[in-house]
Amino acid sequence: MKKLIFTLALVLASSNAHARGTITSVGSSTVYPFTTIAAEKFAQSTGSRIIVESTGTGGGMKLFCNGIGIEHPDMTGASRAIKDTEAKMCAKNNVTFDEVKIGFDGITISNSNEAPKAAFTKQQIFKAVSDPNMKMWSDIDPSLPNKEISIMVPPPTSGTRDAFVELVMHGACKEMGMSKKEYKAKCSSFREDGQVIVMGENDNLIVEKLVADPDMFGVFGFSFLDQNLDKVHGATVNGVAPTFETIADGSYKVSRPLYVYFKKEHMGVIPGLAEFKSFYIDLAADPTSQLAEAGLIPLK
Repeated sequence: MKKLIFTLALVLASSNAHARGTITSVGSSTVYPFTTIAAEKFAQSTGSRIIVESTGTGGGMKLFCNGIGIEHPDMTGASRAIKDTEAKMCAKNNVTFDEVKIGFDGITISNSNEAPKAAFTKQQIFKAVSDPNMKMWSDIDPSLPNKEISIMVPPPTSGTRDAFVELVMHGACKEMGMSKKEYKAKCSSFREDGQVIVMGENDNLIVEKLVADPDMFGVFGFSFLDQNLDKVHGATVNGVAPTFETIADGSYKVSRPLYVYFKKEHMGVIPGLAEFKSFYIDLAADPTSQLAEAGLIPLK
């Protein structure tokens, strides 16, 4: 689990870090670097203390919706919209929230720069991650390499995984003419024979493994690819490469909005929270900001 605390400079967490002069944020590993940048800049200008933790979208929602008070986080990042079940959990615990869409991110299927850049269709990727009869890439299509399929995917708590299932797996099955009922039933599960490897929330570890094994692929957000272009590159999907421009103009179809949820009950109670919300929104909207430099595609 990643954790950073910001004051005027980076400091280590102390035993009283949650004594509520501190803003606490949890959630998506994809949103984590953006919240980290925003927190650092806000701390530099205000002296506020902000703890940012990477717990995954699902894990963050559980913590966020679990209650009100100093033992519960003030905000959570999400690489998908809140689910109905999560919203019901919030309501059960009297938690209300403001949903803020901060920008867009692509989902990439990436591999080492030491290997050729791949070109896949959604249907080829779907078969690779779901069909245990497909042992080699060339089993899916003779034009693909005669190499064993090996793909690292995010854990079940990850919003990136949820979005990958929706955009790639369900998307492929829609292309094949399946109804919504059919593709939700038949196109949501990953193969379990060891050729799809479920990873944790640490995308750095995926990159390390890709560098160590050029035959492997990993699924993670474009912003993380953008930060590691010296080590990895992203495959084209349906003929379009993942770039800042193709995600912004919508031609790269494997993309999704990113969100931050702020707890209304903590506004005006946790010092600086309302101000940080406004600061974050303004920073995310600026196409020249450090968030854009880090790979966040601003809202149009």
